[in-house]
Amino acid sequence: MDYSENKPIWPGSSSFAIGDTPFGFFDNDTLFQQHADSFAKHAAQNVGYPIMEVELLNINFYNAFETAVIEYSNQVNQTNITNNLLSTLGINTGSDFLVDSSFSDTLIGSSLTYITKLSKAYGTEAGSGGYTKLYTASISTVPGQQSYSIRDAVSKSGIVLSDNSSIEVQRVLHQVPPAIIRYFDPFVGTGLGSQNLLDAFDFGGFSPSVNFMMMPLHQDLFRIQQIEFNDRIRKSHWSFEIHGDDIRIYPIPSVSASLSDLQFEKFWFEFVLEEEKSNNALLFGNTAVMNNVVSDASNIPYNYQKYSQINDVGRAWIFRYGSALVKEMLGYVRGKYSTVPIPNSEVTLNGSDLVSQGQSEKEALITQLREFLEKLTKENMMARQQAENDAMNEVLSKVPVKIYVG
Repeated sequence: MDYSENKPIWPGSSSFAIGDTPFGFFDNDTLFQQHADSFAKHAAQNVGYPIMEVELLNINFYNAFETAVIEYSNQVNQTNITNNLLSTLGINTGSDFLVDSSFSDTLIGSSLTYITKLSKAYGTEAGSGGYTKLYTASISTVPGQQSYSIRDAVSKSGIVLSDNSSIEVQRVLHQVPPAIIRYFDPFVGTGLGSQNLLDAFDFGGFSPSVNFMMMPLHQDLFRIQQIEFNDRIRKSHWSFEIHGDDIRIYPIPSVSASLSDLQFEKFWFEFVLEEEKSNNALLFGNTAVMNNVVSDASNIPYNYQKYSQINDVGRAWIFRYGSALVKEMLGYVRGKYSTVPIPNSEVTLNGSDLVSQGQSEKEALITQLREFLEKLTKENMMARQQAENDAMNEVLSKVPVKIYVG
C-alpha cells in the first residue's frame, strides 16, 4: 500500500458535534464544544501544520482533548479524595448533602464524625462506652468450689446464647461499698464511716460539703478513682483466672470462722458477646449493613470536573497535555511506515521521535501538576500557614515598643 496515496490528511478546519468524542463526558458543555475546534487547530499547528501535512482526523483531535480533560480531573480529584475522605466516610451518597450525586462542586469542611464513631469502638475495649451492649451476670459461690461455668451463669441470667456465642469478660467484682458512698459520708468527723479514709488519704478534717464547694469537681472524681484503685490493689483478698468458659476463684471459698469476714456469697462479672462487638465495630453501631455510603477511595463520589468551570490555569495544562497526546498519536501513525517513497528518492518519517517527545511531555506535565496539587493538601497548607504565622511573629517581635514617660 502506498502511504502517500492512502494517508488521512487533516483538512485545516473542523466542526465539533455532540458524539464526536469517545465517551461524550463533556460534549454538552458549550465551552467544551467551542474549544474543541480551537484545540484541533492549536494542536495541528504545534506539529507543523500548514507547512507540513498532519495525518490525523478531527476525531483524533477531539479524542486527545477529551482525554486531557479527563486526566486533569483525575489528578484534581485524587487530591480532593486525599483531603476529604476521612471527613466523608459513612456519608450517604444519596443524601441532600451531595450536588448531582457528586462532591465535585461541594466545599467539604473538617468533620470528626468518623473519628467519633471509631473512638466508640475503642470505648468498648476501654469500658467507657461504645456501641456494644454490656451485660451483667452473677455467680453464687459454693464453699469448697473453686471453678464456675461462665456460660451457665450467663444462661441463668436470661441471656440466650447460640452454639457459636463467645463471651468476653470485661470485669469481675464482688460487693463492696461504692467509692462515692464512702467519700460523701454524712458521718465524717464523728469517728464513724469515712473518718479513717480521710486520714488515710491525708484529707484532714474537711467534710465532703466543704470539699465540694471549695475545690474543683474534677478533684472529687480523682479521689473516687483513687479509692477504687486502692481497693483493687491493696484491699481485695480475692483474685481470679479465666480458662475458656470457666472462672477460677482464689482463694477457694470456704466457711472458715477466721476468714468469715472475707467471704462473699456472690460475685458479678460484666461481659460482652464477641459477635456483637465484631459486628458493631464493622457497622459503627448500625443494626444493618450500610449501603450507598462512602466507604473508601473507590466509591467517594467525585465526578469529572465541568470543563466550563475549570479556570484558565487548568485549561492551559489541558491544552498542553492534549497537544502532547496529539504528538504521540501522530508518531504512532507515521511509525507504521519508516520511509515514504518520492520520485527518485524516499523520505524518512519522524514517527519514533514524535512518540518519544509526546510521552516525555506527558510525564513532565503530570509531574508538574502532582507537585502543584501536593502543595494544596490540607496538611501542607496548614504547615505553610504555620510558617507564615511564625515569620510574622518574628517580625513583630523586633518592632520597637513605644516608651511612655509620665
